[in-house]
Amino acid sequence: MEIYLVRHTTPNIEKGICYGQSDIGITSSFASEVEKIHQKIPVTEISRVYSSPLQRCKLLAKTFNIPYTTDPRLKEMDFGDWELQNWDTIHSTQLDPWMNDFVTTQVPNGESYIMLQDRILDFYNSIHTDSEEKIIVVTHAGPMRALLAYTQQIELKDSFSIKIEYGDVIVIPVIV
Repeated sequence: MEIYLVRHTTPNIEKGICYGQSDIGITSSFASEVEKIHQKIPVTEISRVYSSPLQRCKLLAKTFNIPYTTDPRLKEMDFGDWELQNWDTIHSTQLDPWMNDFVTTQVPNGESYIMLQDRILDFYNSIHTDSEEKIIVVTHAGPMRALLAYTQQIELKDSFSIKIEYGDVIVIPVIV
């Protein structure tokens, strides 16, 4: 099995805004970004497509012209009370503890990074098959890093060294 992890295209939101699970749209560069993504994937060999239910992922999943399944476990991190706030306006009494230990510290009314990893691993373990199939998973940088940290045996606290740009495609060969 090969998994093509695909990060959504550029979201339509100004820089510096915390937007984890907020359902925001895409920019006008969507079509050109999709073209580049499709060039990296053998679309005719794909048997299944999974997507985060957020529109910035679903819109991309539709472009593969394969019926896709949305799964809430593929959503970006839940930033709770911080959603749609400018990072600079989040008070240091809340932000500093999280920045010092974002792996286990839960965002107020949101989740921690380990909670995100738990749900992405639950998804990952649910899609294994004994076949040679190739699947696409359209998701976000957070779940991608958390899964790659697991498959590459990188500590979660170090996973932000994995650079993932909008529209990136990362292939994970799965040995079953």
